[in-house]
Amino acid sequence: MLKIVSLLQKQESPLVFKIVVILLGVITAFLVVFIISRGVFLFFEMAFVEFFKKKQFFIHFYFRKKKLSQNYRLILKQEFSFYNKLNPIERKNFEHRIQYFINNWEFIGKEIEVTNAMKVKIAATATKITFGFRDYKIQCIDKVVIYPRTYFSTINQQWHKGEFNMGYNALIFSWEDFIKGYAIEDDNLNLGVHECIHALHFSFLKSRRYNTSAAIFLDTFLELTRDLDADDALKQKLISSGYFRAYAFENQFEFISVLVENFIETPSEFRSQFPNIYGKVKMMLNFNFAGY
Repeated sequence: MLKIVSLLQKQESPLVFKIVVILLGVITAFLVVFIISRGVFLFFEMAFVEFFKKKQFFIHFYFRKKKLSQNYRLILKQEFSFYNKLNPIERKNFEHRIQYFINNWEFIGKEIEVTNAMKVKIAATATKITFGFRDYKIQCIDKVVIYPRTYFSTINQQWHKGEFNMGYNALIFSWEDFIKGYAIEDDNLNLGVHECIHALHFSFLKSRRYNTSAAIFLDTFLELTRDLDADDALKQKLISSGYFRAYAFENQFEFISVLVENFIETPSEFRSQFPNIYGKVKMMLNFNFAGY
């Protein structure tokens, strides 16, 4: 800014110089006010989330909403049932976020051509699990790699259906297995949801200190694990029920992903068998939509 002022001082018109200086001063003042106001807002919202209620002051606010193309919207209507259950305002917000992911993620096909349907369904999956949060962008992801079927990982010398690769900032899917997750919507197996939750979990762990979305997600999950640790009978029921597949009990990262898979796919059964745990997962995702 000082360089700009110095250059302007060399111009012949003092009036132009004064106008530009005033404009720069106004812009600087506006930015300072904005930064301070944002800091104050986040401070009070974080205090509210931590000490009163796990709710953000608002979820959706966009200066300019992105619009999906007609082709993308048609795919969404035909192949993503959750979208069709939303009200008109929610649909517009959902479309905006899908377009964000499509615009900002690089989609890479490995021995397979990336189609619009692939982009929409993967972006819609990420949008669905983050739809209850204001901070939805999953900052640790910048690319999606798609294989036609299970692929061999040279990292651990194993065959994979999908993974969140934090070193590569990528979600990686076998398209065959991703599609199976939506072919049967109530079998509690959804590869897209599972891996997206891993990525979201990792992203929120990095931003918990200043991110109220992360605070809601992580703090509620911590409460849930403490409740289970304090209730051996409930923990045993959880393990022996057969409702959650055994993979859920490998570690906390797999536990949280399987919990969300079951919540997304069979909410009524989840609520019936484990109402308190269901309530925690619903709070953890801030998921107040039709069917949940």
